[in-house]
Amino acid sequence: MDGNFVGVPMQPHVTQRLTAHEIADAAVWALREEALLTPKPALVDQRGNGAHPDMDLPMLLRSATALHSTFVRVADCAAGMPFGVAMREQLVAIGRAGEAHMLAATNAINTHRGAVWALGLLAAATAITDSAEFAQFDPAEICILAGFIAQLPAADTLQPSHGRTVFLRHGARGARGEAEDGFPHLRHIALPALRAARERFGDESLARLHTLITLMASVEDTCLLFRGGRSALAVARRGASCVLAAGVDTPLGGVELDRLDRRLLGMNASAGGCADLLAATLFLDRLMAIKGAIHGNA
Repeated sequence: MDGNFVGVPMQPHVTQRLTAHEIADAAVWALREEALLTPKPALVDQRGNGAHPDMDLPMLLRSATALHSTFVRVADCAAGMPFGVAMREQLVAIGRAGEAHMLAATNAINTHRGAVWALGLLAAATAITDSAEFAQFDPAEICILAGFIAQLPAADTLQPSHGRTVFLRHGARGARGEAEDGFPHLRHIALPALRAARERFGDESLARLHTLITLMASVEDTCLLFRGGRSALAVARRGASCVLAAGVDTPLGGVELDRLDRRLLGMNASAGGCADLLAATLFLDRLMAIKGAIHGNA
């Protein structure tokens, strides 16, 4: 398994359907690739801890790897159970167990709780779609199906969380709202931005950075709201817009990125929700590449 997680693109197995392990491999790969992306304003990366004194890059990589078995169980559950409330309840139980396993690997530091939610739903939707042998892997359909799963009633709706705290304070729906709406920022913003940036820059790291900054300019990130309130969200959005206007590949863009980094660090705030959405974007993009290779070799 380790060979997939050192920044080297995975070699997809030539199978007609994705196995639960292949879906989990892609999810963990995406989490690790997001963590390794450098620079990221005020987020943990290869430069340092950003606005997170309790985290570092090795911890994030360890956390991502620890979640592999959780994503395997999520995919197996979704593919093997009828769609409905019972499936949703089982996915919740798997997710809670996965969070506990993650916390054990990180000395009780919450590294990827939001990612477990987002990638778990997308992994479940992928497993359902793939088991039905859809003719083509469509990320938009995966996002919409993940939204239907998120809308199913479950006992987790009132669990204490940073997201619930922000909802009560600011009315922001955060990761839950993003999921229940069918991940509109993935469908309409992040995936198109990633594809366009690859063509524009011809550099994968720049394309991913552009995608992250694009998300920061538009997402009502509850991590920013929780740590710095509306002022931190405004700083992030305004700063991200300045980076985009200059271009992430230009000297001025680098200056604007540094300015945004310093301002968010000064507020002890970071766009963790956008980082989770970037990981989700990379996950779907990776699966699309794998499925394309499968059909190309079929």
